[in-house]
Amino acid sequence: MLEKLPEKSDALLGCLLGTAVGDALGLPFEGLTRARGKRILGAPDRFKLCFGFGMISDDTEHAAMTAQALIVAAGDVEVFSTALASQLRAWLLAVPAGVGFATLRACLKLLLGYKPMHSGVFSAGNGPAMRAAILGAYIDDLAELTKFVRACTRITHTDPKAEHGAFAVALAAFMARKNQLVSPKDFADALSAHAIDSELLSLVRAAAKSATGAQSTQDFATSLGLGDGVSGYVYHTVPVALHAWFCHPRDFRAAVVTMIECGGDTDSTAAIVGGIVGAAVGSAGIPDQWRRGVRDWPRSMAWLAHLARQLANAANPERPLAVNYFAALARNLLFILIILAHVVRRALPPY
Repeated sequence: MLEKLPEKSDALLGCLLGTAVGDALGLPFEGLTRARGKRILGAPDRFKLCFGFGMISDDTEHAAMTAQALIVAAGDVEVFSTALASQLRAWLLAVPAGVGFATLRACLKLLLGYKPMHSGVFSAGNGPAMRAAILGAYIDDLAELTKFVRACTRITHTDPKAEHGAFAVALAAFMARKNQLVSPKDFADALSAHAIDSELLSLVRAAAKSATGAQSTQDFATSLGLGDGVSGYVYHTVPVALHAWFCHPRDFRAAVVTMIECGGDTDSTAAIVGGIVGAAVGSAGIPDQWRRGVRDWPRSMAWLAHLARQLANAANPERPLAVNYFAALARNLLFILIILAHVVRRALPPY
């Protein structure tokens, strides 16, 4: 028997918390091949960054900033762009770790006074895709969703591939929230109705056929030449992430673990899958021990939950939750030290 769909407010909560959990679980495995990740860290079934707890990275931070901008925008895409630009400027000044090169360049341009419509750089990285699930979970009209995905993408990335990939993720969250189950073929057909280029559509159809034929996500990734790990190139990230969703549309644990086991850019890929499946199952569908295991600040799980409630009530707007600059800076400096310690741990023998 299919479970009841979550209310929109819980879908938004599931999307943000699911993004954070996937991000935190995948972070220790980032940059490792499948085999090396398994040898050094074992199965991705618990947090392995810092004494059994997890921390978020830029993937969750960007999803949260997108939610904050949506609250301010109240449906106005230009206001959304301005608000997101402001968030990105403040975020960069707090010295975040692991910023993608394209995102870094775009944020520097914003700091230099470029307008959001001129700050993006030509890149097909997966930065916009990691911001996209919350857009699909929140926006109810596909024409509006297209506009917001475009604005959210072009503020950092101008390669059309980045926008196409981000729209595919947003559409997945949109359909996951509104349907008990989404067949892979139905998703591919829905995607083809939009201005998506033939290369991505071909990859998504291949993912749909593979999942329908019960091929594992790891084997599908291998068929794309990604046997050592899924890269941050959006046309690698998105088809494999969609495959994990196709295979486990309402099983958060299985979808995220499967994605991390593919290796590569695991924090981003697991965050994307976590956001999509989280929108489908709501907060209750995310394992409780995983939700409790993310220990971060100032963007804590409680902070994200409050932000989701604000977004759900955006028709009665209030000032969105802010992040104290000095708190974020102190956290990021500590985070960098933890990541450096983790890098040293990787260099040691696994046993």
